Amino acid sequence: MQTNIVFFGSSAYILPILEKLQKNFAISLVVTTEKSITDAVPSYCQKNNIEYISTTSLTDAELQKKLQQIKAPVAVLADFGLLIPQSVLDIFPKGIVNIHPSLLPKYRGSTPGVSAIANGDTTTGISIMLLDNKLDHGPLLAQEKADILPTDTGKSLYQRLFAQSSEILLPTLTKYLQNELTPKPQDESQATYTKPLTKESGFVTIDNPPANLVNIIKAYYPWPGVWTKMMLFGKEKIVKLLPENMLQVEGKKPMSVKDFLNGYPDTKEQLKHLVSQS
Repeated sequence: MQTNIVFFGSSAYILPILEKLQKNFAISLVVTTEKSITDAVPSYCQKNNIEYISTTSLTDAELQKKLQQIKAPVAVLADFGLLIPQSVLDIFPKGIVNIHPSLLPKYRGSTPGVSAIANGDTTTGISIMLLDNKLDHGPLLAQEKADILPTDTGKSLYQRLFAQSSEILLPTLTKYLQNELTPKPQDESQATYTKPLTKESGFVTIDNPPANLVNIIKAYYPWPGVWTKMMLFGKEKIVKLLPENMLQVEGKKPMSVKDFLNGYPDTKEQLKHLVSQS
């Protein structure tokens, strides 16, 4: 008989994990922050007849009551986006198993893959750990290294890491539920933290761009994106800086730097700092 579990997750990145869990466990409920039926997780749940709840808060009394009624011994969480209150952690006797795309305790927080690319790292990894009431602080169940490719963007790295994590999650979760795995505390002396991103995080100035601009462009793609403001034919426009030395004027299609300069020849002086680095 399959073990009953609850899954917390959002975004298309975690669909490989959801697929693996569906084949090997009984998913009684999926909790997601995505709202539209066209979003990745609600769409998957509807197509596969899995009950789901969209929420913006886990302190909701009705939601917590439902979680208690399910009586699942464990929950799994990946790319969820909300902090888990102690009252929800306490519902599951074996806790909540979290999949984090970094080698903890390095890069705790919401932007581990993005931060690794922006910092020029060439390796990262996956951590499977138990949540506690501190940010990405709980004990580790398993870890596995992964390369960061020169062509990686934030999107491609997360796709690969979560797909990789789906392969090691099942044996790890099975051993843990069978009491064959002892959680290992993290080394607090090695802990580092990432910063949340907003749309403004991607803004760079024309005259003084950051030294790691190339890495930031890759890291912040597709969101929040790297962008600046330029005067084009006498009007201030937002221009996005894309991977592979591409530019995109707001409302228009991406183009190469060469094509951009052909269309906006007066911008050569404005672009000299950006183009030299991107």
